[in-house]
Amino acid sequence: MKSEEWIKPAEEGLQNLIHKAFQFSGGRQAKNFLHGTWIGHPLHVILTDVPIGAWTATIAFDALNAMGHRREYRVAADAALSVGLIGAVGAAASGLTDWQDVDPPARRIGLVHGLLNVASLVLFGSSLVARRNGARTTGRSLAALGYAVSMAAGWLGGNLVYGQKVGVDHTASEKLPEKFAPVLAEAHLEDGKPVRAEHNGTPILLVRRGSHIYALVETCSHLGGPLSEGKLEGDVIQCPWHGSRFSIRDGHVVDGPAVHPQPCLKARVRAGHVEVRKSNCRAQADTPIQQESMQARTGTGD
Repeated sequence: MKSEEWIKPAEEGLQNLIHKAFQFSGGRQAKNFLHGTWIGHPLHVILTDVPIGAWTATIAFDALNAMGHRREYRVAADAALSVGLIGAVGAAASGLTDWQDVDPPARRIGLVHGLLNVASLVLFGSSLVARRNGARTTGRSLAALGYAVSMAAGWLGGNLVYGQKVGVDHTASEKLPEKFAPVLAEAHLEDGKPVRAEHNGTPILLVRRGSHIYALVETCSHLGGPLSEGKLEGDVIQCPWHGSRFSIRDGHVVDGPAVHPQPCLKARVRAGHVEVRKSNCRAQADTPIQQESMQARTGTGD
C-alpha cells in the first residue's frame, strides 16, 4: 500500500546495514552459522524455542509463587527468565541474519515481528531488574506483558513461515522423474554454461563440465530464485536473487542464506538428448556422460 511506502527506506537501510556488518574476515562463515547451513535447517527456528519455553516456565512459576509464596518458585521463575533472555539474544542474531535476505511483503512482516520481539526482550529484562530490586509484583506484571507481546511476535513468525514461505524448502513440491526422461537436446548444452530445461513443469538446471553433465532442480531452495540465471564459479552455482551457493555435483549448500540442499538428478545423453532422472547424487556425482551414453546404447541405463 502507498500509505506504507514511508517505511520502505528504513527497511532497505536496515538490510544494507546488516549486510555491511558481515563484511569482515570470516563474515561469510558467521552468516552460514547463523543461517543454519551447517545443520540443514534454519537455526533461528531452533533458537526461538529457548525463550518461548523458558518464559512460559517463568509465567507458570510466577503463578505458583503468587498462590503459594514459596522461595523455590521465585528462584525457578527468575532462573527461567534469565535463560530466556540469553536464548532471545541468540534468536535475535539468527533472525536478523535471515531477515537481511527476505523480500517484500515478508520483509515488512519480519520487521514488525523483530520489533515486537525486541519489545518483549526489553520487558522481560526490565522484569528481571525489578525482581532483583525486590519489586516482584512489578516484575511479574512486566513478565506477563512481555509474554503477551512475544505471543504476538510468534503469530507473525508463523505467518512468515506458513504464509510467506520463509525458511521452508522451495524445492520440496517439485516432481522429479523416477525413470530417465529427455529434457533438452544435447546440442543446446554448452560447456560451462548453466541451462534451464524442464520436465512436466519442473525446471531443471543442467551444467556440462567437460565429460560430465550435472543436473539439479533449478528453483533455489531458499526463496525460489532461478539458478540458471546465476553465476557459475567452478563447480558452484550462485543464486542471482540472494546469493545462495550450491555445488552442482551433489546439490549441497556451499553458502547461505539457503539451508536446504538442491535436489539432484542423474543425467545421461541418449539419441542426441540429455535425459535425467531422480538420483542420489552424492554417490553418483562424477559419472562421465560417455559412460551413460554407452549404457543407453546397450539398453542398461534404466
